[in-house]
Amino acid sequence: MNKFIAILLIVVGAALLIKGVSRKDSLAGGAAEVGTSVANKVDGGGRIPAHYYYIIGGVVLMAGGIGVLARRPL
Repeated sequence: MNKFIAILLIVVGAALLIKGVSRKDSLAGGAAEVGTSVANKVDGGGRIPAHYYYIIGGVVLMAGGIGVLARRPL
């Protein structure tokens, strides 16, 4: 059961990572980057485009899945 959960975490993490990277490279991702940059310069806020959340979430899920797979049973 643990291996199934670990593999599921890795697959979902990879899907999120791929979605985030493809959005970052798309026209919508470029527009989000420019819009965020302009908004940050206007009011000094700290905004992050949504595709970075996808990338970070994907990496965290993949690391968790690898951690579960690497863990030895007691």
